[in-house]
Amino acid sequence: MTSAHEAADPTPSRDLGGPRLWAIVGATGTGKSDLALDLADALRARGNPAEIVNADAMQLYRGMDIGTAKLPLEERRGIPHHLFDVRDVDEDAAVAWYQPLARSAISEIQQRGGDAILVGGSGLYVSSVVFDFAFPPRDPVLRERLEQELAVEGIGVLLDRLRRLDPETAARIDARNDRRVIRALEVIEQGSSTHGAALPQAPALWQEHTRLLGLHVDRGALVERLDARVYRMWHAGLIDEVRDLRERGLEQGVTASRAIGYAQALGQLDGRLTEPEAIAETQALTRRYARRQVSWFKRYPGLTWHEPPVDAEALLRV
Repeated sequence: MTSAHEAADPTPSRDLGGPRLWAIVGATGTGKSDLALDLADALRARGNPAEIVNADAMQLYRGMDIGTAKLPLEERRGIPHHLFDVRDVDEDAAVAWYQPLARSAISEIQQRGGDAILVGGSGLYVSSVVFDFAFPPRDPVLRERLEQELAVEGIGVLLDRLRRLDPETAARIDARNDRRVIRALEVIEQGSSTHGAALPQAPALWQEHTRLLGLHVDRGALVERLDARVYRMWHAGLIDEVRDLRERGLEQGVTASRAIGYAQALGQLDGRLTEPEAIAETQALTRRYARRQVSWFKRYPGLTWHEPPVDAEALLRV
């Protein structure tokens, strides 16, 4: 299935003089990694030393393999992969930290004469690279004060303030994500009229020669696929993986410990959830996350949607 949203880069890819940036996006479980590998293989067969750059926030973490469906090294077909396993689970992986690293990796690939293939479903991370996307500054003193307010007053007070100051961001943000709420208030209280960490209405591409590819799977089929994948994660040893990561500081990590599946596995290890409850909760949250991903990427101008399996060679002829 190819959408009519074709306009961002009308130049045929075969006519471009220099290396390109490809972005493969879509909901979790739609086969983005497989397409990235097929595309890289097709490009490399033409003498283009294409390489892959990760845009999945949780695949940045070392040891978070089963729960993120990270492609094992032996299945990467010898193609260089970048920004996988670059953070420990007790470290933060904010998008403002990620953006310059991803852009540097892409630029270095292109300087070597290859196309860069950005692949992942973390919408803000993808947007920060693909579009001309600037982040508001950080204020550690203000953040500490907001975190103290959270500890004393609770998230409800901070949410009410955010709704008064920036109703649009308050409506969009995950109200259960303390970190996101605090970041929004931190930005606004520094003088910005809005949080700003959202896709602009008319985003400009960071690189002119960018191809945006989205993978779409029918909702019913995707739900079945995602539910089955969660079962496979548990049977593949997710609990053991989380037990090991806990010893490496998982619960001290603000980002990693809240990842879908990992938070539920921690709950099972602590006895707060039974295994069926942990699995069911992970499935529900994964389905919800997939809906948010689709909504985010639908706003990308120039993105073409494809239904897997996709013929990578055909993409090169467009």
